[in-house]
Amino acid sequence: MALRDFFQRHAARFEKGGPHQKWGALYRAAWMFLYSPGRVNSGRTHVRDGMDLKRIMIFVWLAAVPATVMGVYNIGLQANSALAVLGQGGIEGWRGLFIQLLGSYNPQSIWDNLIHGAAYFLPVYIVTLVVGGFWEILFASMRGKEINEGFLVTSILFALTLPPTIPLWQVALGISFGVVMAKEVFGGTGRNFLNPALAGRAFLYFAYPAQISGDAVWTAVDGYTGATPLAMAASPSAMDGVSGASPVGDTIASSSEAIESIGVSWLDAFLGFLPGAMGETSTLAILIGAVFLLYTRIASWRIMLGMLLGMIGLVTLFNLFGSDANPIAALPAHWHFVTGGFAFGMVFMATDPVSASMTNSGKWGYGVLIGVLAILIRVVNPAYPEGTMLAILFANLAAPLIDYVVVRANIRRRLQRNAS
Repeated sequence: MALRDFFQRHAARFEKGGPHQKWGALYRAAWMFLYSPGRVNSGRTHVRDGMDLKRIMIFVWLAAVPATVMGVYNIGLQANSALAVLGQGGIEGWRGLFIQLLGSYNPQSIWDNLIHGAAYFLPVYIVTLVVGGFWEILFASMRGKEINEGFLVTSILFALTLPPTIPLWQVALGISFGVVMAKEVFGGTGRNFLNPALAGRAFLYFAYPAQISGDAVWTAVDGYTGATPLAMAASPSAMDGVSGASPVGDTIASSSEAIESIGVSWLDAFLGFLPGAMGETSTLAILIGAVFLLYTRIASWRIMLGMLLGMIGLVTLFNLFGSDANPIAALPAHWHFVTGGFAFGMVFMATDPVSASMTNSGKWGYGVLIGVLAILIRVVNPAYPEGTMLAILFANLAAPLIDYVVVRANIRRRLQRNAS
């Protein structure tokens, strides 16, 4: 109660005309984060809904917690396993000091894996919060509006799409581009037509591809290279049955030549024991978040199912026709689902209520479009085996057109019905 009284006692200072009015947006952001607003509707007739923007964003953030925890554990597991393979006893620098103070480098220890993973995830997330929060506060103060809770979700999703080894200055640059160029210049939350987290990651991918792609960025150990299963399935060596060098996972047992070289089992890929982006590896953890989002009716099941059906449909066609030069064309749908960022994009990115289609029929088409484009990019473009990010951004651009077509079709049907 003392903290609440402190906020209420100094509220007038941050209102219009007060000595600290320019910091009013920051004051209201802290108040809204800690407490429910004290404002109530006036008048005898109004609609009241407990699911406001603040609660929606908190629920999405909570849905991402399983993927975050599993991602942190997997970062440490991959790093500790690689250190054991290389015969190294640890790492140097401030991260090494952090790990030595709280744990060790035993890949069999859950605690050691979590500490090692936290040494890489927490700095990325903190930089994302600080830099992105700075831009949010700056634009809110310039416009004289409240700081929106939408950045709470953007920050966690952006961090989870990055490799653990990414330089922190690139993290700051990427989230700045996502928040400023993909959201604030269009008016802020609710007015952006692109997903800010994906826009920031796409900027980093095309501006600094060496730090966000390739075989050396997914395992947080200097000098160690470990390709993701999706990249290995797309490589020419997959046709020759060459085994991978992942320190974790059993040798795959599959009749498909395109995935025999992956080096991990499907169960390892489903659980998340493989190299990859910090929050995209564990399909199980992502699906736990999906169940929560669907139960709370925050995410659209039409978009998720449409994306899944689009992926399965095109993958089936590629599997039927095959390709002598492209091994990933033979990769089955159940492998596409657990590799790369498909599941993460389906649950957290494609279902963004601002940048996705708004109409129910449009959500089906929007989801199918993403699923088809993601597989098309994966299979047809040999230089870019992961297509989910670009597919969602392209669908964001097409979403207004999809809704326009659906609305016009509904109007025509009503006019015809009334005319008859």
